[in-house]
Amino acid sequence: MSRLVPVLALILAVPAAAQMPGRADPGLVTAGTYAVDTAHTQVTWSVNHLGFSMLQGQFGASGGTAVIDPARPAATRIDVTFATDQLSVTSAAFAGHLKSADFFDTAKHPTARFVSRTVAMRGGSGTVTGDLTIKGITKPVTLAATFVGAGANPRSKKTNVGFRATGTINRSDFGLGMAAPAVSDRVDLQINAAFEAA
Repeated sequence: MSRLVPVLALILAVPAAAQMPGRADPGLVTAGTYAVDTAHTQVTWSVNHLGFSMLQGQFGASGGTAVIDPARPAATRIDVTFATDQLSVTSAAFAGHLKSADFFDTAKHPTARFVSRTVAMRGGSGTVTGDLTIKGITKPVTLAATFVGAGANPRSKKTNVGFRATGTINRSDFGLGMAAPAVSDRVDLQINAAFEAA
């Protein structure tokens, strides 16, 4: 036990944040064009099923960019495509139903796309408004965004930046599936977006 005490003291003395290469410091963001990190970007959606339970699923990003200039935050432009044909849920049968013409019709529309119109960030939070296209239908969406962090990726040595965002859409706006109340028309979105300097 006496040997363990100094080791524990050393571990506790090092702040956990100091071990991460990225920090929530907007000053670490450099101007330029960033490519979406498809391995670490996803949209999680949540709906109410029959009033009995909440259902969630997820889409990963298949491509996209963010053009960022810290000196002109309002000039930021985001364009990200999501692979609806690669959606993830807990049941293969359910996934097949969601991919059918009843819902996402992924045979005809394998991707969804978000293109920003305005970005208004103050400090570490703000709003992003833009156009969301699902099944060939485009509607305006407003997202509440939070800056997660930036820094040099220890593997690529390139600057990485990350954001979280939340928002709400209506299924009926995009022709997605059965009418409420079988499944809620309201869909809650949680987005984790990661970008790497080109």
